[in-house]
Amino acid sequence: MHRLALIAALFAVALSGCSDGGTCTGIGTPVGVSVRVKAPIAASAGAAEMEVCWDGACRPARAELRVAQGTGKGSCEGDTCRASAVPTDDKLGFATVPGLPKRPVEVRLTLTGTGSEPVAEHTVTVTPKGRFPNGPECGEGGPNVVLTVEADGTVRES
Repeated sequence: MHRLALIAALFAVALSGCSDGGTCTGIGTPVGVSVRVKAPIAASAGAAEMEVCWDGACRPARAELRVAQGTGKGSCEGDTCRASAVPTDDKLGFATVPGLPKRPVEVRLTLTGTGSEPVAEHTVTVTPKGRFPNGPECGEGGPNVVLTVEADGTVRES
């Protein structure tokens, strides 16, 4: 009986942020660094090795890169439209970084390929932000940051 009460209480807390009568789902936001690598650099990059530093300490993180998907040619029939996902020349990955703060951090990013040599290396200072996957009325999720490696090799916070 106590377990049922605990589960009900946790569910009520999860929904308590909703003031407009809508439903707040259990979806959250991952805490860490997302990396998007644009073509042509993406063709030779297989992983993103990182050191994320704040308060005098660095935490290692790694993201396997996978082919990004875009929207293919669509078609509509009456009120129904459809499109398929198609691979792009870009790659995406995400590295979990426990304890990531919502203040400036330094990220040392190394893109690696199949060989032992780095494909690209960059150090950037970025500021992770809390996200609101269900809207602001449902509460803030964990902080994360998105880095984009542009076609010319520059890195920017997205």
